[in-house]
Amino acid sequence: MSDINSNIPEGELTNKWTKFKSSVALVNPSNKRSIEVIIVGSGLAGASAAATLAEMGYKVKCFCFQDSPRRAHSIAAQGGINAAKNYQNDGDSTYRLFYDTIKGGDYRAREANVHRLAEVSANIIDQCVAQGVPLAREYGGLLDNRSFGGTQVQRTFYAAGQTGQQLLLGAYSALERQIGMGKVEMYTRHEMLEVVKIDGKARGIIARNLITGEIERHFGHAVVLGTGGYGNVFYLSTNAMGSNVTAAWKAHKQGAYFANPCYTQIHPTCIPVSGDHQSKLTLMSESLRNDGRIWVPKKKDDNRKASEIPEDERDYYLERRYPAFGNLVPRDVASRAAKERCDAGYGVGTSKLAVYLDFKANTERYGKIEASKAGIHNPDKETCMRLGTAVVKEKYGNLFDMYAQITGENPYETPMRIYPAVHYTMGGLWVDYNLMTSVPGLYCTGEANFSDHGANRLGASALMQGLADGYFVLPYTIGAYLSKEISVKAIPTDHPAFVEAEERAVGILNTLINIKGTKSVDHFHKRLGHIMWEKCGMARNAEGLNQAIAEIRALRAEFWSDVRVPGTADELNTELEKAGRVADFIELGELMCIDALDRNESCGGHFREEYQTEEGEALRDDVNYAYVAAWEFKEGVNFELHKEELKFENIKVAQRSYK
Repeated sequence: MSDINSNIPEGELTNKWTKFKSSVALVNPSNKRSIEVIIVGSGLAGASAAATLAEMGYKVKCFCFQDSPRRAHSIAAQGGINAAKNYQNDGDSTYRLFYDTIKGGDYRAREANVHRLAEVSANIIDQCVAQGVPLAREYGGLLDNRSFGGTQVQRTFYAAGQTGQQLLLGAYSALERQIGMGKVEMYTRHEMLEVVKIDGKARGIIARNLITGEIERHFGHAVVLGTGGYGNVFYLSTNAMGSNVTAAWKAHKQGAYFANPCYTQIHPTCIPVSGDHQSKLTLMSESLRNDGRIWVPKKKDDNRKASEIPEDERDYYLERRYPAFGNLVPRDVASRAAKERCDAGYGVGTSKLAVYLDFKANTERYGKIEASKAGIHNPDKETCMRLGTAVVKEKYGNLFDMYAQITGENPYETPMRIYPAVHYTMGGLWVDYNLMTSVPGLYCTGEANFSDHGANRLGASALMQGLADGYFVLPYTIGAYLSKEISVKAIPTDHPAFVEAEERAVGILNTLINIKGTKSVDHFHKRLGHIMWEKCGMARNAEGLNQAIAEIRALRAEFWSDVRVPGTADELNTELEKAGRVADFIELGELMCIDALDRNESCGGHFREEYQTEEGEALRDDVNYAYVAAWEFKEGVNFELHKEELKFENIKVAQRSYK
């Protein structure tokens, strides 16, 4: 079935990566000094790659649209990072992490890539500790772990509720060291607008200085994209407002296949929408499901306060439906279960689109432990709650404070109200085992690629993939390509390919400026987001997807005839930035719906209502859809499907069960 080559090494699964590293072609140190690599994005994937490649001796240029790499959206990851170290002696292993990730992704990920990820996970923790990342520790000084969804072991390392920020500061420190040594040129407040191809290979980018509006040409022997996900296609999501798909989409239009675009992760623990005024949503870390119990009233339309509803009138529906995993089922399962309860009339809060996340039981449990440690025997409930609250505050304090600031409610006293929201995108640019796209010399790392999570990402695996790709995978695999490029001299940026790419980028900017319509960019983005959420969100069906495709095509025509972008292209112009990004989101939104319509099964984050079990669980079709859908862009916003068959030789493919 495959008509594309994923370049997976031969041999037994557990030896593929070891054998690859031992036999991959190398670039000697003196040759590295004459090879230039462009890295777009400076979050965890981009910063770790830039720092590592520069440390190895390559000349690196790194670009980000923020004013500092520290502002990358990676800082928003709260709960933790997975690694198979088995510190808790609870049965974890490289194989179990591999298996949990494949199963969690509903058997729609590539075995070889996922096993490699599990193999290098332990190295990531060692690397970050060596950098001084303040990961949480137990009383005896060992690194602490907590539980996350989709697993029955404790393998998630964390730094309170700010793990992403601390890991990014570690990668940022490594990057800044290389900048200080002159090995990395850092370009902040720059946005990539085009990939430059020469003789079929990626040889540079066109970038816009977002402060001055100046268009710049940059050469590289190879180009690496580490530009994050595309969740903001839905307008309301947990992503930073600047997160966008433009770099990946421009690469797609230059021949890089876009894989599995319909696989969107809906995160179950988000603060519910409060009104039309919102521009983004706020995530409460999944780590809270480690100690919180999720419930709704057993009675429909129950308007009592949570404290007034007795225990026997509460439905702990995840514990009831999935006894083996309880509140720690994967995100897609927890999200659909919350939607089902709310749709059935059991939701809470004024909107009735929320469920409770309650910490009372575990707060009391922690309090009893603390009381025992303090020599207090038979402590009363008030003492237990007081002592337990101190433990919860130490583990999750900044998250509880954030919730209180946003909602005006004290989560130590009343349960949090949560509801699913768009969070992460498992789809992205198609890459082979080497992380190279279908365009030679163009690589893609982290959330911007599709490679490791299948149809659903397990919690605490995003940070793991970003750092694995940047620190431990790309530095080896890119050498296989660059070893054949050492005779290529730096190509002058007055080459016709650079001129043509710049003209293409400038043409789009000028077109947007000159439309001079009547509607704002946000007007179109909100309309697109509404279409996507209603018809390609938590649940999809053929009728809705066909409607969505027609509506998005009409929206695209209206956008290009009636959008209003004030100002000029040769100055700081945030509306122009947004306009380019929304133009790309509109095209991507259409492809997401096409992909969702083409996949006649339910799997992970892709839930087609026509394909579900009697219990309402996702119903896969492994005979017809065990493949990666890799889409090629065609002239006129058309797409051609290519398939990469997924072969499972090391695990038994089964209906996912968390019961």
